[in-house]
Amino acid sequence: MARERIAVVGAGISGLAAAWLLSRHYDVTLFERNDYIGGHTNTVDIPGRNGPRGVDTGFMVFNHRNYPHLTALFQHLGITSQPTDMSFSASVGNGRLEYAGSDLNTLFAQRRNLTSPRFLRMLADIVRFNRAGKRLLETGTSTDMTLGGYLLNEGYGPGFRDDYLLPMAAAIWSCPTHKMLDFPLLSFLNFFANHGLLDLSDRPQWHTVTGGSREYVRKMLAALPENVHVARRVVAVQRQEARIRLIIEDGSEAFFDQVVFGCHADETLDMLEAPSEDETRILKAFQYQPNRTILHTDTRLMPKLRKVWSSWNYLARHRLTDAPANEVSVTYWMNRLQTLDEPEEYLVSLNPLEEPLPEKVIQEIIYHHPVFDQGAMDAQRILPTIQGRDRLWFCGAWTGYGFHEDGLRSALQVAAQLGVNPPWTVAPQAENALPVRTLPRVEASEA
Repeated sequence: MARERIAVVGAGISGLAAAWLLSRHYDVTLFERNDYIGGHTNTVDIPGRNGPRGVDTGFMVFNHRNYPHLTALFQHLGITSQPTDMSFSASVGNGRLEYAGSDLNTLFAQRRNLTSPRFLRMLADIVRFNRAGKRLLETGTSTDMTLGGYLLNEGYGPGFRDDYLLPMAAAIWSCPTHKMLDFPLLSFLNFFANHGLLDLSDRPQWHTVTGGSREYVRKMLAALPENVHVARRVVAVQRQEARIRLIIEDGSEAFFDQVVFGCHADETLDMLEAPSEDETRILKAFQYQPNRTILHTDTRLMPKLRKVWSSWNYLARHRLTDAPANEVSVTYWMNRLQTLDEPEEYLVSLNPLEEPLPEKVIQEIIYHHPVFDQGAMDAQRILPTIQGRDRLWFCGAWTGYGFHEDGLRSALQVAAQLGVNPPWTVAPQAENALPVRTLPRVEASEA
């Protein structure tokens, strides 16, 4: 008996994982619009002193506590990792305010902040916010309040908001600071709590993939059949009575029994021909922020003070109170993040405030990251109502908080509903630690 044919559209972590799992029991074909497999897993070679070195430009880090399925996948594939430093710095107003959280010396790198009322109140508000956030979660308080509304109602100072919380959040979600104000409060607090960000200690140890994150992509691809198509954009998905028709950008077509979408929600909606009201309402709720990402060696895009250089460096032209639609950027110091022992400083900048010198640019990429407002969170809750309807399935990091574990977990959930479970198990306490709101748990699924 012939195996059912399944098309997987999109080859980021979600689509790749779905194809990898489902290919054990189905005839799977994977379509990817880009000329490479991996989506935000995009490793670029640089000329290292001992030969080429892989530098990650999208997905960079994970930890065992909050990424249990990704950790299990890496163990299953034999992927090795190394500990990394997840330090954070902020540089606001062209260096007028600079600090890092590594120790007291970097926190007060600008000694004038020892007597700055705004800076000292920021530190006090950090302690207050952490305590209040944990208390809200422990009491099970239910609220539709946004992060911005909460900060205003509780009287948090502009220093805490503009110089600490929003910069850190913008760096985590690759999102403009003013959009972070619309983030649902409880979802924000849950994420911070699960990642140890409401504590000054007991934070998880982060890791990077040895050799670059492309290593896991290579191993998953090696286990897939030959039906992997890159640079083949699916432009339309048509539901027919007994099968589903895919139309490719070059005019060709293919027919399948089921389709799994592993791409962004807006891309999925664009492909669906005659989407239902439910599909439109759910998928349209997710907005995306384009982020111009440049791998380069221009250290002018780092904080002015070398002593505050960190793995993650937030830079802003102005304080949010001066410019609500503020220009902000994040620069990742890859030598520190990936332990690159190289004489050159390799940097990845998102939406740089100034252009790096052309001769120092290695590669430029545009990544799109989901924006999580209340509408998106509401849509996540009702997404299960359209799963499997008309033999169409939906997965992606947008079903959770936009991170690699979210994308993988949603793919595992879809695969489980199609009768395929992963070759690993995850302890219940690890499941509970996940800041992910995706599909409902399916019996016998480890997703």
